[in-house]
Amino acid sequence: MPVYQLGPELVFPPPEWSEPDGLLAVGGDLSLERLLAAYSQGIFPWYSEESDILWWSPDPRMVLKPGKMHVSRSLAKAIRQERFQVRVDSAFSQVIRHCADNPRPGRQSTWITDDMLQAYGRLHQAGFAHSLEAWQDGRLQGGLYGVSLGGMFFGESMFSLASDASKVTLAALSRGLQKWGFDLIDCQVPSPHLKSLGCREMSRRRFLKRLRQSLQRPTRKGPWPEKRFNP
Repeated sequence: MPVYQLGPELVFPPPEWSEPDGLLAVGGDLSLERLLAAYSQGIFPWYSEESDILWWSPDPRMVLKPGKMHVSRSLAKAIRQERFQVRVDSAFSQVIRHCADNPRPGRQSTWITDDMLQAYGRLHQAGFAHSLEAWQDGRLQGGLYGVSLGGMFFGESMFSLASDASKVTLAALSRGLQKWGFDLIDCQVPSPHLKSLGCREMSRRRFLKRLRQSLQRPTRKGPWPEKRFNP
C-alpha cells in the first residue's frame, strides 16, 4: 500500500491503509485543526527535523487502562511518602521541552521538533493538551504530556530527572482518569518499558472501535484540577 501524500485539505486516508510499520501518510501541517482530526482517527505525527511530517497508525497499539498501571514497591513507597508533589497544567512548556531534551527509554534521539513544540503549545492553549508534573523542593523533576479527546488520553512523551519522578505522574494520571471514567490511555508504540508499567497491546481494529466510542463523550477542555490526580 503506497504512503499517502497529504494536501491542504484536512483529510486522512483510512488508518487501515498504513504500512506494516504503521506509517500512513506524509506532508500536511501541524495546525490545530489537522492535529485534532488526526487524533480523532487514531493517527499521530512522529518524525525528525530532517524529514517531512510523517503520520502513523500502528498495529498493534500500546494502551493502558486507567487504574491498571503496575506500581512497583519502590514506586508505591515514593507515592506513599509523597516524595514528589504532583501538579497539573502548571508547566506545560517546561515539560514538553524536557521531553525534547530527554528521549524516551530505548530511543537514541527525540522526535519533538521546534514545530512540534509550538503545535502542542497551541493544543494546550486551546484546552486539549495537558501536562502532569512531579515537583521536588520547588524543582521540576519529571512529567508527561498528552492530548485529551472524549474519554481517551493520547500520551505523547514523558521525562524524568529523578528516580520514579515520571512514573509518579503516570500513576497520578492513571488514578485520576479512572475517577473520571476515561476508557484508555493511548501509549502508541509497544516497548518493554511500557509493558513493565502495565501497558498492553491492542489490535488497531479494536483500538479504533474503542476510540469511536470514547469520542461520543464530551471532552474535558481547559486546565485540569490538581485534586483529581492526587490521593
